[in-house]
Amino acid sequence: MSQHFHRKETIAVDSLVQTIGGQEILRGFSLKVYEGETLVLLGRSGGGKSVFLRHLIGLMKPVAGTISYEGKDIAVLEERELAPVRRSMGILFQNGALFDSMNVGDNVAFPLREHGETDEKLIADKVRKALAMVDLSGQEHKMPVNLSGGMRKRVALARALISEPRCMLYDEPTAGLDPIVADSIDVLIRRLQRRLGVTSIVVTHDMKSAFAIADHIALLHQGMCYFYGTCDQLRESTDPVIRDFVEGRSHEVP
Repeated sequence: MSQHFHRKETIAVDSLVQTIGGQEILRGFSLKVYEGETLVLLGRSGGGKSVFLRHLIGLMKPVAGTISYEGKDIAVLEERELAPVRRSMGILFQNGALFDSMNVGDNVAFPLREHGETDEKLIADKVRKALAMVDLSGQEHKMPVNLSGGMRKRVALARALISEPRCMLYDEPTAGLDPIVADSIDVLIRRLQRRLGVTSIVVTHDMKSAFAIADHIALLHQGMCYFYGTCDQLRESTDPVIRDFVEGRSHEVP
């Protein structure tokens, strides 16, 4: 852990509690994410990983606990004060969430226009650069309906990158993709982190993907951070809960 003494925390979550419909989803969840690193958050489906991401962009307020982003507690911010925080974050949603009525170029340009940019030459230039970053140069005029799952995901990634975020949040980026396409998304996430120096949080339960991209891995189990460490520490762990997760074993009998 010593390599972090000189590195800044971009995100520090402390004792986060969240209940949904009377059920405690997060039960004192704490986590640190350092500037420029990729943290992979593992956990079972329905275990609170996506709920945690919603807190980071201010879509949910915690019942208790603090969420510090770049030194500021965002859990207490009003909607108006959250706008600059959200602008500094890029989000890749699970389904890609493209607008089917817009071509690729307009989909990617959407955040710029939404924030009031009217210089079409500048927009076109930024769209071109963003698409080049995700290996989709020259695809501006294609419609989403004509794209494969992996291409849709990359367009959504270009859209998230166009605002030059300092932090990227990925919600199950490889879900529903075949292994080769999933691998290409992992390579892209890694490359973008190196090239742009963004801090990234990747929510997944794809172990292959986790080992390919993570600097650190956290395991969300029963609403708390059960494990935090490097890929090697996770691989070497003999803890039964961790072994079951890494090897995909289930002991639950209905």
